[in-house]
Amino acid sequence: MPRPRKTEIVKKGGKKFLEKDSLKAEEKDSGIKIKIKKKKPVYDFKLFNKWNVSEVNVSDVSLQPYINLSPVLVPRSHGRNIEKQFWKSKKNIVERLLNKLMVAGHKGKKHWRTSNINTGKTTTIYKIIINSFNIIESKTKKNPVQVFVDALCKACPKEGIATIEYGGVRYPKAVDISPQRRIDLALRWISQGAYASSANAKTKKTIQQALADEIMLAAQRDQKSNCVTKTIELERQAAASR
Repeated sequence: MPRPRKTEIVKKGGKKFLEKDSLKAEEKDSGIKIKIKKKKPVYDFKLFNKWNVSEVNVSDVSLQPYINLSPVLVPRSHGRNIEKQFWKSKKNIVERLLNKLMVAGHKGKKHWRTSNINTGKTTTIYKIIINSFNIIESKTKKNPVQVFVDALCKACPKEGIATIEYGGVRYPKAVDISPQRRIDLALRWISQGAYASSANAKTKKTIQQALADEIMLAAQRDQKSNCVTKTIELERQAAASR
């Protein structure tokens, strides 16, 4: 009996069978097992067509669901995941760095900007990230995406402070920070530290060199990094408020 097509309906004993049922009936009659191979999509994209993302490991278990390392050629989703609740975690982690470099965020209560590089132009930020990753690769001899992920895992804070008002008096209270906010703070402090270092007349660094140095220092948990300094200060205040 020839194997029926996908659209055909096989009749046996007055009953109608689809293709799957007919294949099962053939297996029972002939005793031969028929394996149906499903084609799996193969993605071999490298970030910016240079760096392999599939080999990157996230050392912090709590941050693994929130650091997206999906293989993409160009990390730019144009807000297609914005309808979901935790839409930021669906974006590639390099794209989140790109978006944070466009708008570095608030420092204190004021919107803070240190450089005219922070203009929101995508192609400019692309060149900054690619050149920074090239510098990291040449200095560390490692995958720069792995160094960047290590910087996020080691430099993000674990504890923070919440202000509680009781009886008209406000006092700080130590609280645990959610993994999503831990990554947000680390990305903000890395971008702010890179812009501050590049805008400093004493250092005379380009934004590419400043961003590469900030990521490498954060991966080593060196206190010369702005992100590590902010993290240690916040955790010290939280320890004093327990």
